[in-house]
Amino acid sequence: MEIFIRIIKRLYFLLWGDLITIPLPGNTTVGISLLVLILIPSGIYFTIRTRFLPFRLFPEMVRITAEKKNASKKGSISGLQSLIVSTATRVGMGNLVGVVAAISAGGAGAVFWMWIIALFGSSTAFIESTLAQLYKEKDPLYGGFRGGPAYYIHHMFAGKSKRRNRSLLAVLFALSGLICWCGVSQVIGNSVSSAFENAFHIPPLYTTIALVAFAAVIVLRKHATVKVLDIMVPVMAVCYFLITVFVIVKNASQLPSVFQRIFLEAFGLRQAVAGGLGAVIMNGAKRGLFSNEAGSGSAPCAAAAADVSHPVKSGLLQSLGVFIDTLVICTCTAMIMLLTPAGLTDGLEGMDLLQISMQYHFGEAGVVFIAVILWLFSFSTFIGILFYARSNIAYLFGDRWIFQTAYKILALVMLFVGGLAAYTFVWDLGDIGVGLMTIFNMIALIPLSSQAVNSLKDYQRIRAEEKKARK
Repeated sequence: MEIFIRIIKRLYFLLWGDLITIPLPGNTTVGISLLVLILIPSGIYFTIRTRFLPFRLFPEMVRITAEKKNASKKGSISGLQSLIVSTATRVGMGNLVGVVAAISAGGAGAVFWMWIIALFGSSTAFIESTLAQLYKEKDPLYGGFRGGPAYYIHHMFAGKSKRRNRSLLAVLFALSGLICWCGVSQVIGNSVSSAFENAFHIPPLYTTIALVAFAAVIVLRKHATVKVLDIMVPVMAVCYFLITVFVIVKNASQLPSVFQRIFLEAFGLRQAVAGGLGAVIMNGAKRGLFSNEAGSGSAPCAAAAADVSHPVKSGLLQSLGVFIDTLVICTCTAMIMLLTPAGLTDGLEGMDLLQISMQYHFGEAGVVFIAVILWLFSFSTFIGILFYARSNIAYLFGDRWIFQTAYKILALVMLFVGGLAAYTFVWDLGDIGVGLMTIFNMIALIPLSSQAVNSLKDYQRIRAEEKKARK
C-alpha cells in the first residue's frame, strides 16, 4: 500500500507539480505544470486553426441555442440540453473556490487572465466536441446517441477493424474518467456537508443522507438526469447572476476602480506572470480545469449525445459553455470579492473569504445563500458527471445495465463517504484522473483537429448558401 501511495504522489507531482520554474523579480519564482504546457499552447493553436472562432462565431453560438430539437431518435437530447448538461458539470466548486484561490494568490489581475484563457479554452472545447459528434454512435441502452474521446481515440488507433474491439489509449481515457468522477463525488459530498454545517449547524450525517437519497432518486432513473438539469441549471445560474447584478448596482461607484485594478495588475510584470499564469493557471488549472473543462474530454461526452443537424452546432454550443462558465459565472464570483473592502478579507482564503464577502453585501443571509448555491452547483455537477460516465462505461464493459448501475452505486457511496470525512488520497486520485484524461485526450485531439476544422468549413459554406438563398 505504501508503494502504491508513493506512485500516486509521484504521478500527481508529474501532472500538477512545477515542471518548469520561472524566476521573477524580488527573488520569487512561479512554477508551470505539464498540463499548463499542454493546454495553453494547444488552445492558441486551435484558435488560430479556426480563425479565431470565439470572436467570429459568437453570434452564431447564441443563435443555435434557440434552435428546436431535431428529434430523430427516441431518447435523444437537443443541442441546448447537451449544453445544459455540460454547464451543470462546469459550473461547480471551481467557479467559487477556484476563483477565490486565483485572486487570493495572484490579485485582481488574475481575473483578466482568466478571461483570456477562456477564449483559448473555447476553441479547444469546439474541436473536441465537434469530433465527439463526428464519431458518435447509437445508444441502445438510453436511446439517442453516445460518444466522446474514448470513441474518437478508438477510431484513431483501431479504425474500423473488427479485430480490435478496444484501443489501449481509449481504455486508459475511459478508466481515468471513471476514477476522476469518483474522486469528484467525494469532494462534492464533503463540500456540501461542510457548507451546511457552517451555515445551518446541521450535522454532516443528516446533510449527507439527504443529499445521497435525493441524488439516488434521480441518477438511478433512466431519463431523469436531463429533465432535472433542464430546470436546475438555468435557475441556479440566473439566481447567481441576479445576485451579482444587485451587488454591482449597489456598489456602482466602485466599479471604475475595480476594473482599473484588474487591468493594472494584469499588465504589471509580477501580476502578469504570477497573477496570470501562477495564480489563474496554476491555482485555477488544478481547480479551474474542473471549472471550464476545456481539453479534459468531459464535455464531449455530453456533446456527442446531442441530436443536431450538423456536428459543428454541438461544437459551437460547447464553446459557448466555456464563455458561460468563465466570463459569466466566474466573473460573478470575482466581482462579489473585489467589491468587498480589502480590510475584511485580508488573511482569508477559500470559502471563508467568499462567505465574508457575501456577509458584507447581504448580512447573515449571504452566508445562507452561498451555502445553498454551493449545494446547487455541486449537486448538478454530481448528476452531470454520471451522465458523462454512461458512454465510458459502455465503451469498457459493453451494453449491460449491471455495469451502468454498479458505477452509479459506487459514485453514491463515494458521495456518502465524502460527506462524513475528507480523504485527501481520494481527492488526489480525482486530480490525477482529470490530468490523465487531458493528456490522453490531447494525444488524439491535435492530430484529429483537421477533421473538426474541415467540418467547420463545411458548416460555414452551408450557412453562406442559406443566407444567399434568403436574399
